[in-house]
Order: sequence, then C-alpha cells, then structure tokens
Amino acid sequence: MVLSRRWSAFLVLVGVWTWLIWPRFGLAIYRDDRSFTGGSPTSFLWVHALLITASLVIGTTVGVLGVRAWRAAAPAPRRAEENAAVGPVPPKD
Repeated sequence: MVLSRRWSAFLVLVGVWTWLIWPRFGLAIYRDDRSFTGGSPTSFLWVHALLITASLVIGTTVGVLGVRAWRAAAPAPRRAEENAAVGPVPPKD
C-alpha cells in the first residue's frame, strides 16, 4: 500500500510534533517537586519517563514511516521517449 503525499506529510508532522512537545514535558516532570524524594527518583518520575520514552519511540517510528511513504509516493522518473515532443519512438525493424 502506498500512502498519498498528504498522509505522508501528516505522519512526518506528527513525528516532528512529538519531538517538539515531549522533551519539554520531560523537563517539566524532572523539575517537579514530586519527582525526587531525598535525592532519589520516585515512581512519579519513573512512570513519566517510561511514557515519554514510549511516546518518543512511537513518534520517531511514525515520522520515519512518513518519510518513507513520501519517497514511495514520489512520481516515477519519466523515460526519454515520454519527454520527447515528437511522441513515442516507433519500433526498429
């Protein structure tokens, strides 16, 4: 199955969006008072770190699939005969 270029662009944008949002969220979680107790990470931090990591992996995968789909949906290169203004070349005997 080949996706349209519009859907491919959407997948790439989802991948980019993921990498714009989740690292900032991770920084906010790291700075949250509930992330550490006595210098040790809490389950609050570990759970969010797992969610952020999973989201980044999924976002990366979706973005890569979008790039691959974009390339697959590219128009095929045209042959020289098709580009000629005269029309198709007759077969040689």
